[in-house]
Amino acid sequence: MMVEGAFSAASTLAMIGWLTLAASHFGRLRWIRPYPEIIVPLLLSAAYAALILAFWTSAEGGFSSLADVTLLFQTPEILLAGWLHYLAFDLLIGAWIVRANEGEGLPFALLLPILALTFLFGPVGYLLFQSLRLARSHKLSLA
Repeated sequence: MMVEGAFSAASTLAMIGWLTLAASHFGRLRWIRPYPEIIVPLLLSAAYAALILAFWTSAEGGFSSLADVTLLFQTPEILLAGWLHYLAFDLLIGAWIVRANEGEGLPFALLLPILALTFLFGPVGYLLFQSLRLARSHKLSLA
């Protein structure tokens, strides 16, 4: 099944992206940064665009109601496109967190669980990172 194979390949690609993103924190491995920050999101985005171009017009449903979204995602290729959307954007947010943390200086021991949460639950990791930034800046301004 083409969709299942593409799902597995994209998920593996994203996982490698997340692992290299975490590894890029270490000074000698910063050269791998373009892989999770640029290359993987571009590949996922290209696959997403191809699926949308090929299957959007033949899929039923849309974005006007939850029932329409449910109907839209009953088309396996559109569901796969949605998955690629999640994979690409969550990795982009993870890459942004790593870059933003260079100015924040949160210890890697704190950054790693934030990246794991961003990988698994996207907005939750982002919320935690922003909350820690806010708490840290508020603490610094009180000092």
